[in-house]
Amino acid sequence: MVIARTPLAVLATAVAALAVTAPAPVQAAAPPPAVTPRAETAALHDDAAGGDADADDPAIWRNGADPDRSLVIATAKQGGLRVYDLDARAVQSVAAPAAPGPDDAPGRFNNVDLVHSARLSDLAVTTDRGSDRLRVYRIDRDRPGGPLKDVTDPKAPAVFSTSQAEINEQRTAYGLATWTDRRTGRSFALVSQRERTRLALLELTAQRNGSVGYRPLRTLDLPSTFRMPNGTSWSPCAEPGELPQVEGMVVDPASGTLYAGQEDVGIWRLRADLTGTPKLVDTVREYGVPGTYDEATEECVAGADPGFGGTHLTADVEGLTLVAQKGGDGLLLASSQGDNTFAAYHRDASERSENGNKSGHEYAGGFRVTPASATLDGSEECDGAAALNAPLGRRYPHGLLVVQDGHDAPGDPGRASTNFKFVDLREVTDAVDD
Repeated sequence: MVIARTPLAVLATAVAALAVTAPAPVQAAAPPPAVTPRAETAALHDDAAGGDADADDPAIWRNGADPDRSLVIATAKQGGLRVYDLDARAVQSVAAPAAPGPDDAPGRFNNVDLVHSARLSDLAVTTDRGSDRLRVYRIDRDRPGGPLKDVTDPKAPAVFSTSQAEINEQRTAYGLATWTDRRTGRSFALVSQRERTRLALLELTAQRNGSVGYRPLRTLDLPSTFRMPNGTSWSPCAEPGELPQVEGMVVDPASGTLYAGQEDVGIWRLRADLTGTPKLVDTVREYGVPGTYDEATEECVAGADPGFGGTHLTADVEGLTLVAQKGGDGLLLASSQGDNTFAAYHRDASERSENGNKSGHEYAGGFRVTPASATLDGSEECDGAAALNAPLGRRYPHGLLVVQDGHDAPGDPGRASTNFKFVDLREVTDAVDD
């Protein structure tokens, strides 16, 4: 099954022709402050010797009955899912599905998010890029064999593809954000398409046999071409046929707002039901820089920088997560993968600006995750991040930030090593406040 293009999707395509105003250049800030991790998971290795596992995206599940027994659930791509306790020790490993045929793509878990629903219970939902589907796991901390149980509806359709041949091309389900409408209790998944600008809205549905499926509601296409302040048009440089994709996404449940990171462009704000017009609230430094793809080197050669880009993000924009705070305030955190930093924005600033307070999505500050010791390194080229501003027992009474580390050190020679770092959230909020 494929999601039909709706009038909204056609409207969103038209947004690509609209002028997008780049933020006014400001003087570069001093290097951001550093925070250090308290713990890290064992390294994952993206090669045959390590089981073809590669850390990507985390989510934090809070055990309301016993916060000390909360969990971190994370994707390991072809390695499936990993579940960790708050000491970063492995609790469970869930394998990705095998390929349906010898010439087909195997399961490949890309992003993960959680659902807390009276209708569906607590769920971990992941995008299976290999099969172009969502996989759904019920969370039960005390279940024998591990807290995750696969409850995916076996009839769950492909999200974007119409055939196995299309699935094998891997323009499939990629980024993910889940949310539950507080008014209706209905739960949804927002899914991005690899190498495309399309977002899809799916409703999660309970089946009579206890499984969880989903049904398509609508799609929206973000722009791939942008009008610059000098009247020229610009598109991010990429391999022929590829469009600027979205991966990092998060929904603010209080306002029903989706924040979506278009990797080579910036951060979009739009309604989580994919209605209305998206707004580009910040851009990467490379925004507007012309580039030419070199087929020999398979790299883009950048031209002169016209100075239209932002000042806080260096491509790619990756993991997005929210830090909720009392009084309706809070922070949107974004991984600035190109310079190994994180940018923080005032979450509700655009709404408060109507009352004469802070301007829309004002930059709050930034930080780096740096080594805590010779054996506990920081985070580089971070893909995914998750924050939870709630007490998590004696280890993290002020909340937790989990970030992917694209270069775990010290690594094994000849093997790419990745893992996840656990950071006291109080360190992050203090660093941003400073």
